[in-house]
Amino acid sequence: MHFLCKKIAMNVLLIANPVQREELTAEITSGDVDITYVEDLITPSINNFDFCIDLQFTNTVERKTELQKIKCPLYCINHVTGTLADLPAGFIRINGWNSLLGKKMIEASTTNENARSDFEKLLLSLGKTVEWVPDVPGFISCRVICQIINEAYFSLEEEVSTKDQIDIAMKLGTNYPHGPFEWSEIIGLDNVAELLSLLSKSNTRYQPSKLLLKESVE
Repeated sequence: MHFLCKKIAMNVLLIANPVQREELTAEITSGDVDITYVEDLITPSINNFDFCIDLQFTNTVERKTELQKIKCPLYCINHVTGTLADLPAGFIRINGWNSLLGKKMIEASTTNENARSDFEKLLLSLGKTVEWVPDVPGFISCRVICQIINEAYFSLEEEVSTKDQIDIAMKLGTNYPHGPFEWSEIIGLDNVAELLSLLSKSNTRYQPSKLLLKESVE
């Protein structure tokens, strides 16, 4: 006698805005993942999630306390400007800035070795792969992108060209998906300024342009 066993989908709580949701879930490849989507952090009435993905994370005690009330075994947090030292033990930290979630590969860091394979399976169900990278602020991609945006602002300060012309030149000349000023709007110039200011404390090459800092608070 043979029995057919139904494969149980991984239950995921996704806390995200509409743009983040679309980028992360646009290419779901199988029915192996069942996603409950909320825009704001609330403690769900059902706590049988296998994974909690918080793309709207803010590094506060209150946020981390509310997250842990969900009581799921695995947490994945969008935390670009900090490190795992800011998070409870076992959390996975990912690069979840706008425009980067839509890529096929997502950067991540964790000290939870047991969680790696489960996270990799989850991303495969979403049509993505993971690149495990060192636990440093900005990961790799955001450091590079923010430096490109910063250099564009220095060029603007020096009146080399206009924002539109710099964007066009970088897209045509380097085949970037976005010009640096377009990218700063998608990512959020405040996020760019925060990361550059943090990195510049230990390395002056990340010193943000005065114009970038000015526009980031306007």
